[in-house]
Amino acid sequence: MSTSILFIMTLVIGIFMILPFWMIFSKAGYPGALSLTMLIPFVGFLVLRYLAFTEWPIHKKMKEAGVIIK
Repeated sequence: MSTSILFIMTLVIGIFMILPFWMIFSKAGYPGALSLTMLIPFVGFLVLRYLAFTEWPIHKKMKEAGVIIK
């Protein structure tokens, strides 16, 4: 395969990998750009663990507003 085809395939795969994480981080109240850490092998793993086990900023805002969170 030529180098340009590999580059385009890498870009497409990267976009499809980053886009869902961008949405997840944004909805959780974190900056969407944090999803770029998914491209760094071990760092992406650590960021996902952090996301899973900490209180999200959106939950903090909802608590302050008096909204019930399940």
